[in-house]
Amino acid sequence: MLLDPSDTAARPLRSVAEERQFVAAHTTRAPVPLVPEISVRVASEVTPLWHATEAWLSQRGIEPPFWAFPWAGGQVLARYVLDTPNLVRGLRVLDFACGGGLVGMAACLAGAAHVSAIDTDSLALTAATMNAEDAGLTLETPSRESDDHDYVGHDLTQRFDVLLAGDVFYDAHAAARFVPWFRELAGGGLRVLVGDPGRTYAPHEGVTVRFEADVPVPEGLEGKTTLRARVLEVHSAR
Repeated sequence: MLLDPSDTAARPLRSVAEERQFVAAHTTRAPVPLVPEISVRVASEVTPLWHATEAWLSQRGIEPPFWAFPWAGGQVLARYVLDTPNLVRGLRVLDFACGGGLVGMAACLAGAAHVSAIDTDSLALTAATMNAEDAGLTLETPSRESDDHDYVGHDLTQRFDVLLAGDVFYDAHAAARFVPWFRELAGGGLRVLVGDPGRTYAPHEGVTVRFEADVPVPEGLEGKTTLRARVLEVHSAR
């Protein structure tokens, strides 16, 4: 079980050591369904607790455990990267909103020169680091002292060649923030690829579908056992 809502003695995680202990204690390693070459730490029993524990998590400064599942968008994007390694080989890659780091790990395996992973949830960064370590890979993550774990709005065209993002169009606010920024980055020459399983707020114009696949997903989270997901390349608005 990932969390016990009755544990009133719980407090926010404060150190890397505590976060690593938390992730290790509440997850098990398992191959990713669409990308069995990669195993990640998953919380197999969190599904029935997701909504019940969200308020409890918030009170303790812990984000809902989005990092504890290989979401459909991340799976399809990781599959595409592994099957099309020239996308990233020898290049500088950013795994944006990395969650457990699946997409960044795929970029490493495909031969990227350097892979950074970014997420606003420090537990996600810890899980991504641990997943990469388990596989003998390296993901660079921001230090805990850094004030900016977001990057949205920053000009990253001098730092990266490719931005990869899995399943980031999950609500209207997120899409409204990310899409214009993705277009600006694309206009500056950075390639932007997003994995999307048909989320309502995904853009329909100014994108090209590069790959599609049926992706196994947790039924308790998605209401079905598979989702048709695709890789979108986001283009400049100019």
